[in-house]
This record gives sequence, C-alpha cells and structure tokens, in this order.
Amino acid sequence: MTKNNEDNATSVVADDDTTQTVNAPLQEPMVTVTIGDSRITLLGTAHVSQSSADKVRELLATGEYDAVAVELCPSRYNAIVDPDALAKMDLFQVIREGKASMVAASLALGAFQQRAAEQMGIQPGAEMRVAIDDAKQAKLPVLLIDREVGTTLKRIYRNVPWWQRFNLIAGLLGSVVTKEKVSEEEIERLKEGDVLESTFAQFAEEEKALFKPLIDERDRYMVARLRQEIEKHPHENVLAVVGAGHLAGMQRYFERAAEKAAAEEIAELEYVPAGGRWGKRIPWLIVLLILTGFAVGFSRSPELGWQLVLDWVLINGGLSALGAFIAGGHPVTVLGAFVAAPLTSLNPAVGAGMVTAAIEVYFRKPKVSDFGRLRSDTTTLKGWWRNRVTRVLLVFLFSTLGSAIGTYVAGFRIFERLSG
Repeated sequence: MTKNNEDNATSVVADDDTTQTVNAPLQEPMVTVTIGDSRITLLGTAHVSQSSADKVRELLATGEYDAVAVELCPSRYNAIVDPDALAKMDLFQVIREGKASMVAASLALGAFQQRAAEQMGIQPGAEMRVAIDDAKQAKLPVLLIDREVGTTLKRIYRNVPWWQRFNLIAGLLGSVVTKEKVSEEEIERLKEGDVLESTFAQFAEEEKALFKPLIDERDRYMVARLRQEIEKHPHENVLAVVGAGHLAGMQRYFERAAEKAAAEEIAELEYVPAGGRWGKRIPWLIVLLILTGFAVGFSRSPELGWQLVLDWVLINGGLSALGAFIAGGHPVTVLGAFVAAPLTSLNPAVGAGMVTAAIEVYFRKPKVSDFGRLRSDTTTLKGWWRNRVTRVLLVFLFSTLGSAIGTYVAGFRIFERLSG
C-alpha cells in the first residue's frame, strides 16, 4: 500500500512486504520498503546536488541505520575509494581483452557528469561519497547494488539494431566533448536521475530498446540486489541512496510479487547477449571474397593481381593510418597502422587497433600525471588528444574504424577492376 502527502512525512504500517512514501525535507523524495522484518529507506538524490549530500549526512547522523546501500557498481565504487586506481590500469591488457571501447565510453560518461558538477561547484556524485565515508566512520556495511556500467553499456549496444549503433555512439561522444556548458535542461535531468540516464536521455525517450537496459533493467537489478542482501544479512534498517529517477521504477518492482529468486534475476540481468551469427560470419565472408578477388586477378594476369593487392594495401592501410594520424598517434604508430591494417583485415581475430595501440603505448607510455588528469582532461575535446591515456584509446578506435572502412572501400575497388 502506498500513500502520498505533499506537506508532511507519512508512513503506512503493514504486516507484509509493502512500500510507503515519505516526503523528506530539502525536497529529497524518500520511499520506505519493508521486506519481512527488514526496513529499507530509498532516498532519491540528485548526483549534482549539495542538498542531496547534506540529506545523506543528516539521515546517517541519526544512527537509525545498520547498513547503507548505494547506486554504485564495483568499478564506480573503486574509482571513488581509490582515485589512484586508474594509474594502475594496464592499458594494453584493457585493449587486448576488448574493453577499450567500454573504458572510453565510461570516461566519456564521467566527463559529462564532471562538467555538470564543476558548473554547479560541487564534486560529482558527492552524495555517494558522503554515504560511503559516513558509513565507514560509523562502521556500517556498504552495499553496492547497481549493475556494472560496462554490462549496462553492452546490453544497450546489443539491444539496438546495428544501424542505430552509430547514432548512439555519435550522440554519446557529442554530448561529452562539446565546448558548450551543460544546459539547464541537462542539469535538471541529472537532478532527476543519473549520468547514464542524462547522457542517453534523448535516445531513451524515443527508443524503447534503450529505455529497457538503461533504466528499467537497472531498477529491477537494484531491487533484486537489495533482496539478495537482505536474504544474506537481514539488516533491520537499510538506507539506500539512489538517483531520484529510479524511485518510481524500484517502488513498482518492490510492490510486485517476486517471480524469481534474487540470484536468478541478477544472473539474467548481468547476461550480455552474444552478437548475431551473421555479425561473426560477415567479417570472414568478406575475407573470403577479398582473397577470391586476388585469386581471380592473378589467374587473369600477374599485373592485374598485383594491382589489386596494391589497391588493397593503399586503401586499407591508408585509411587506418589516417585514423591513427587524426588521433594524434606517434609517427611510428601511423606507419604501423599502414603496414598492419592490410594484414589484420585478412584475419578478423586480430584488429589493426591492437597493433597501433601497442606501438603508441611503447613510444608514448602514459605517465602517472596523465592518469591523474583523466577526470579533468576528458571534459574537453582538446584534453582527449593531449592526455596520453585517452590518446591511446583514440588511436585504437580511429585506426580500427579506418581499417574497417578501408576493407569495404578496397573491396568494392577490387571487384570494380575485375568487372571492368
């Protein structure tokens, strides 16, 4: 049962699992949920609001809570408690494991929140920092209830058709590297939700395929995580600090009868769907077509065969090298892109970006100061090119993109010559 009151804080006592709405001072909305004998207070916060941070401190100062849950995943939590963790990151390992795009996207998302927070004169995610610090001082357990940001981004990516992914990536990059100040509308979105929702808001409102993994699934996930924690440790009174935009969805899922065990639902929401069969087969099919083109060319005449090979090298290698050059890569990196792309494009298991990133790291190994400036450098377009960490990521992405475009352009050129 739920009851609202605009003027005074209210609660509804219930014998079984239910939710009650409480209106707190400072305009921070609160929802109280009971699971068996455990009481969970969901505090809706704004991630760029000092009043939200003050409200968290005020509630924890009462001493009423025996655990604190925060809308953070392990990686975001570690970034808060160990700011120097990024300096320990093995960039090449990140790239080799196929996580470069996820790291770049995470940095871009953080940059958007950082710009908004600096504009308002507070630390980004100040209320989460207060919740963690005050909980530790009070020796209370801190429960991490949000899904890993990388998993959410991957599920967003997998949930939209391939032709919409370019628009998604362009929108993400455009929203974080613009020189313009964060608009009042964007700040209001941050006050109502979180950085993920705010950055993708224009897409989420128009595309149900984005809304589900971005918002709805995370509402379900955080409810399942809270249920799981209560099952393991039946805390009497838990304060859960979440973005205000999650309250309605979480309340709705708390009110529904649980159809699955918490652990089962968590596993389902953490699963990243594999790419379609054609997504894996097309690169190899293209390689087969290119090699067939070479074979046909040499069968007609050696001169034609070598001309096709030259087209392949110049176009594929040239566009990959252009990508590395645009990313500000070292001259040897640019040369490496030109040499590697025509070869790696014939083996989809190895990308040109892995080679160029390795060369860039070798010749321009990021310094500790580069890692230290990541948060500030990623808020400007110039900073992405100046910082050695982000420049490696750009070299990887742009040289890979150049090679991919070059594969198709060169392929069409080869078959144009054969049909001429």
